[in-house]
Amino acid sequence: MTYAKTVLKSGEINLDQLMDEREAASILCYSVRALQNWRHRGGGPKYVKVSARSVRYRRRDLLEWVESRIVANSSQTDNQ
Repeated sequence: MTYAKTVLKSGEINLDQLMDEREAASILCYSVRALQNWRHRGGGPKYVKVSARSVRYRRRDLLEWVESRIVANSSQTDNQ
Protein backbone atom coordinates (compact mmCIF):
# COMPACT_ATOMS: atom_id res chain seq x y z
CA MET A 1 0.00 0.00 0.00
CA THR A 2 1.36 3.38 -0.86
CA TYR A 3 1.22 6.36 1.44
CA ALA A 4 -1.06 8.14 -1.03
CA LYS A 5 -3.74 5.45 -0.69
CA THR A 6 -3.71 5.77 3.08
CA VAL A 7 -4.10 9.54 3.24
CA LEU A 8 -7.50 11.08 2.61
CA LYS A 9 -7.96 14.28 0.63
CA SER A 10 -8.29 16.16 3.92
CA GLY A 11 -4.77 15.04 4.83
CA GLU A 12 -5.97 12.63 7.52
CA ILE A 13 -4.92 8.98 7.59
CA ASN A 14 -7.72 6.56 6.66
CA LEU A 15 -7.88 4.27 9.69
CA ASP A 16 -10.49 2.00 8.06
CA GLN A 17 -8.48 1.24 4.92
CA LEU A 18 -8.06 -2.52 4.54
CA MET A 19 -4.57 -3.93 4.03
CA ASP A 20 -3.28 -7.41 3.37
CA GLU A 21 -1.25 -9.39 5.87
CA ARG A 22 2.06 -8.39 4.28
CA GLU A 23 1.29 -4.71 4.79
CA ALA A 24 -0.02 -5.31 8.31
CA ALA A 25 3.10 -7.31 9.24
CA SER A 26 5.26 -4.46 7.96
CA ILE A 27 3.44 -1.91 10.12
CA LEU A 28 3.82 -4.12 13.21
CA CYS A 29 7.45 -5.07 12.42
CA TYR A 30 6.53 -8.76 12.61
CA SER A 31 6.51 -11.50 10.02
CA VAL A 32 3.50 -12.61 8.02
CA ARG A 33 3.92 -15.99 9.71
CA ALA A 34 3.53 -14.36 13.14
CA LEU A 35 0.19 -12.87 12.04
CA GLN A 36 -0.90 -16.27 10.74
CA ASN A 37 0.05 -17.91 14.04
CA TRP A 38 -1.85 -15.28 16.04
CA ARG A 39 -4.96 -15.81 13.91
CA HIS A 40 -4.75 -19.54 14.51
CA ARG A 41 -3.83 -19.46 18.22
CA GLY A 42 -5.40 -16.16 19.25
CA GLY A 43 -3.83 -13.09 20.78
CA GLY A 44 -3.18 -11.01 17.69
CA PRO A 45 -4.94 -7.97 16.27
CA LYS A 46 -8.51 -8.15 14.97
CA TYR A 47 -8.85 -8.97 11.29
CA VAL A 48 -11.48 -9.08 8.55
CA LYS A 49 -12.11 -12.42 6.89
CA VAL A 50 -13.12 -11.42 3.37
CA SER A 51 -13.28 -14.98 2.04
CA ALA A 52 -12.37 -18.50 3.10
CA ARG A 53 -8.71 -17.90 2.18
CA SER A 54 -8.29 -14.15 2.38
CA VAL A 55 -7.95 -11.84 5.37
CA ARG A 56 -7.41 -8.11 5.70
CA TYR A 57 -6.51 -5.81 8.55
CA ARG A 58 -7.70 -2.29 9.33
CA ARG A 59 -5.04 0.19 10.41
CA ARG A 60 -7.35 1.14 13.29
CA ASP A 61 -7.31 -2.42 14.67
CA LEU A 62 -3.53 -2.69 14.39
CA LEU A 63 -3.04 0.56 16.31
CA GLU A 64 -5.56 -0.45 18.99
CA TRP A 65 -3.79 -3.80 19.43
CA VAL A 66 -0.44 -2.05 19.84
CA GLU A 67 -1.92 0.44 22.33
CA SER A 68 -3.39 -2.43 24.39
CA ARG A 69 0.11 -3.89 24.80
CA ILE A 70 1.92 -0.80 26.09
CA VAL A 71 3.36 -1.23 29.58
CA ALA A 72 5.24 1.20 31.81
CA ASN A 73 7.55 -1.37 33.37
CA SER A 74 8.23 -5.09 33.55
CA SER A 75 6.49 -5.52 36.91
CA GLN A 76 3.07 -4.89 35.38
CA THR A 77 0.94 -8.00 35.08
CA ASP A 78 0.46 -9.53 31.65
CA ASN A 79 -3.29 -9.23 31.02
CA GLN A 80 -3.18 -9.86 27.28
